[in-house]
Amino acid sequence: METRIDLDTAVDLTRTGDVWVFRGDSPADRAIQLTTNSPVNHVGMAVVIEDLPPLMWHAELGRSLPDLWTGQHQRGVQLHDLRDAVLVWSRKYGQRAWLRQLDHEVDREMEDAVLRTIARLDGTPFPSTARLAGRWLRGRVPQFRRGKRELELETAYCAEVVALTYEEMGLLPPNRRPNFYDPGNFWSGDDLRLAFGATLGAEIAVTIPPA
Repeated sequence: METRIDLDTAVDLTRTGDVWVFRGDSPADRAIQLTTNSPVNHVGMAVVIEDLPPLMWHAELGRSLPDLWTGQHQRGVQLHDLRDAVLVWSRKYGQRAWLRQLDHEVDREMEDAVLRTIARLDGTPFPSTARLAGRWLRGRVPQFRRGKRELELETAYCAEVVALTYEEMGLLPPNRRPNFYDPGNFWSGDDLRLAFGATLGAEIAVTIPPA
């Protein structure tokens, strides 16, 4: 039986490195799922450092919330208040949400790596659906891979952002291009092998309060 908790409990439980995955049924959601061959269409990573409120590090097309790194409303790679971001994705975009907790201690060195990645990638624009599919294909098919791995992405989408951040934390090997990953890699049905014996727990369904 599926484990389910309310949003406030989930926000209290979440720690840096936990992932939040989302699935919707709109045409846009289905397009993301089909072009990336993924059962889910969005993933974000929690950032919970010192006395800051829990934050969501992800990439999205919308600009409903202010980016907490720049203070501006922007599209693309963004840092949001976690609770507010989940509410936007659930209420505005009609998404179901799940939390997967990282079973590994995140030390100060890892936190510093997260902050450096945010400083480098925040504000990177989101690709079109067609470019998204092309990026994923180039990451998966060997003959399409070319050039050296670049941390400075011209465009990025949600799974790339999480994968790059995990790489900088040392949790994923750097030998795969970031566009190898899609949101489904962070769903439990995929065999995502993390370093240091770290694992992601089973999905915990999150109940969203009524508006």
